[in-house]
Amino acid sequence: MSHVLAAVAWPYANGPRHIGHVSGFGVPSDVFSRYMRMAGHDVLMVSGTDEHGTPIQVQADAEGVTARELADRYNRVIVEDLHGLGLSYDLFTRTTTRNHYAVVQELFTALERNGYIVKRTTLGARSPSTGRTLPDRYIEGTCPICGYDSARGDQCDNCGNQLDPEQLINPRSKINGETPEFVETEHFFLDLPAFAEAIGNWLDQRENWRPNVLKFSRNLLDDLQPRAITRDLEWGVPIPLDGWRDRNDKRIYVWFDAVIGYLSASIEWARRSGDPEAWRQWWSADAQGKDALGYYFMGKDNIVFHSVIWPALLLGYSGEGDKGGEPGELGRLNLPTEVVSSEFLTMEGKKFSSSRRVVIYVRDFLERYDADALRYFIAVAGPESNDTDFTWAEFVRRNNDELVAGWGNLVNRSISMAAKNFGAIPEAVDLTPEDEALLAVAKAGFATVGELIGKHRQKAAIGEAMKVVAEANKYLSEQAPWKLKSEEEKPRQGTVLAVALQVVSDANTLLTPFLPHSAQKVFELLGGEGVHAPMPRIEEVDDLDGGPGYPVLTGDYTVGARWESVPLVTGTPLAAPKPVFRKLEPSVIEEELARLAG
Repeated sequence: MSHVLAAVAWPYANGPRHIGHVSGFGVPSDVFSRYMRMAGHDVLMVSGTDEHGTPIQVQADAEGVTARELADRYNRVIVEDLHGLGLSYDLFTRTTTRNHYAVVQELFTALERNGYIVKRTTLGARSPSTGRTLPDRYIEGTCPICGYDSARGDQCDNCGNQLDPEQLINPRSKINGETPEFVETEHFFLDLPAFAEAIGNWLDQRENWRPNVLKFSRNLLDDLQPRAITRDLEWGVPIPLDGWRDRNDKRIYVWFDAVIGYLSASIEWARRSGDPEAWRQWWSADAQGKDALGYYFMGKDNIVFHSVIWPALLLGYSGEGDKGGEPGELGRLNLPTEVVSSEFLTMEGKKFSSSRRVVIYVRDFLERYDADALRYFIAVAGPESNDTDFTWAEFVRRNNDELVAGWGNLVNRSISMAAKNFGAIPEAVDLTPEDEALLAVAKAGFATVGELIGKHRQKAAIGEAMKVVAEANKYLSEQAPWKLKSEEEKPRQGTVLAVALQVVSDANTLLTPFLPHSAQKVFELLGGEGVHAPMPRIEEVDDLDGGPGYPVLTGDYTVGARWESVPLVTGTPLAAPKPVFRKLEPSVIEEELARLAG
C-alpha cells in the first residue's frame, strides 16, 4: 500500500466551470482516486478554488462588488457543481484561507532565505486611462519568438514560451484595446535558471509520463528566465518581508500562490482531521513520506506550472537548487511522481468561449442530464491524449447505444429475469465451459482495467470494462435463459442467470470509478446494502485561523467496494429493477444546438 496524492488543478473562481474544464482536471482525477482507494492505497485528493490575481479584481470592479464577494459567489457555485459530479475530494478548499496565506508565506521566506528569490527593478504595464496595473494575461500582442499574433503577456500559447508583457510586439489591452504604458517598478523574482540542472536530472528519471508532457517540459529548460512572483496588486497574499508586508500596492502573484495550494490544502486537511502532522505522509521527502506518490491532474495549458515551476519551488524550499540552502520548517518536500495533463475538449468544432456562447456549464448540464452520462463521455471520448470534440449527436449516441442499450440493458434483463423466475439470486450448478469462460473474462478484467487506470489510460480502461459487458450480453443471447421454461430446465436457467448476475456485479465494480452514481444503484439492485461508491458532501466550515467561513467538499472514502470480485450470495432477494440510465430522444440534439445558437 502506498500513500497516493491526487493533486487536482485549481479552478479559477471568476465564473462557473464548463464541461471542458472538468474533462481536464475533474473526472480523470476522480476516476484515478476512486480506483486507487478501491485497490487499497491511502489516497489524499485535494484542490480548491484559485481566487487571487487581477482578473478577479477587474471582474469584481465591473460588477460593482469586492474581489472577496466575487470569489465567495463562484467558490460556492464551483463547490456545488463538483459535488454534483461526484468528485471525491478529501478536501476541496480555497486560496483565501488564512492557512493558505501562512503556507505561501512560509515557502516565500524560505526561498528568499536560500537565495532563490531576488529583488529587481522591472517594467510594469499600466492602463493610461485608469492608471491601474494591467495583468499580464490581459495584454495581447505578437510573440517575439514565433510571431503568433495573439500571445499573452505571460505566455505564448502557440510556442509555449514564457513572456513578459514588454516583450510583446504591438502590445494592446484586452480590456479596452489601448496601448499600455510601461513604468519602472520593483518586484521579487524566482531565479528559475538556478533549478535548470536539478529539474533536468529529475525529468530524465520520468520514464512513464505521457510523451507530449515530457517533451514539452524538457524544451522549457532550454531558455529558463527569472520569473516575477510579485505584482502591483491590492488583491492577493501579502509579501512577508519587512517593509513589504504592510504595503497595499504589492502582492504575491497568483501563479506563485496557486500551485502551493496543493500543499496548503493537504495541511488544512490534516489540521481538520485531528492529526495536524498527517500531511507529511504524502509530502515528506524524509522517512514519513518515503512510500508517497504524487499525481498532478490538469489541462495542457498548465503543464509549465507543474513540471517546471512547482518542482523549482519544492527544490528551492528543500535547499536543493544550484545555490543549496537549508530546508524550511516543513522539511524536505516530495516532487511530483507524474504530471498527468489532458488535451483540450472543444464543442461542436469550436473552442469553448463563454463570451461567444460556445459553452455549456456544468450546472446547466447536470440540471438536464445524469452526472454519469457526462462522466462516461469524458472517460470514453474525452481529451486524454488528443484534442477531442464534444458534439450533442455523439453524446446522445454514446448514452443510448452504449450506456442504455449496452450496460443498462444487461443490468435490467438479467435482474428482471432472476427476480421474475426466482425472486432471488439463483444457485449456479454444473457450470459449463461457456459459464466458466465468461466468469474468467470478468475476473481477468480487474487486473487489466486496474493496470490501465494506474497508467492513466482511462479510455482503454473503460473500453476493457465495456468489453466484459459486451461478452455478458452475448452470453445471455446465446444461452437464452428465457427459453428454459420446463421444470427440467429450471436448474440450467438458474445457473445461466446466476453467472450473468455475478458478471454484472463484477462489471459494476470495474465501472465504479467511472460511474459511481449508477454503480451504487446497481449494487442495491443486486441486493447490496450500505455504501458501494462513497460520495463527497458539502460541509460549511469555519476558517481554522479566524477568517470567514466557507463551504468545502470532503467525505468518508474508507467505506465502499474493494477492487476485487465478490461472490454473490445465493438466495439474496431481488426485486424488479428500475432503469439505471435514461434514454435520450433525438430531439435533444436540436434543442441543445438551438441553445448554442442563442
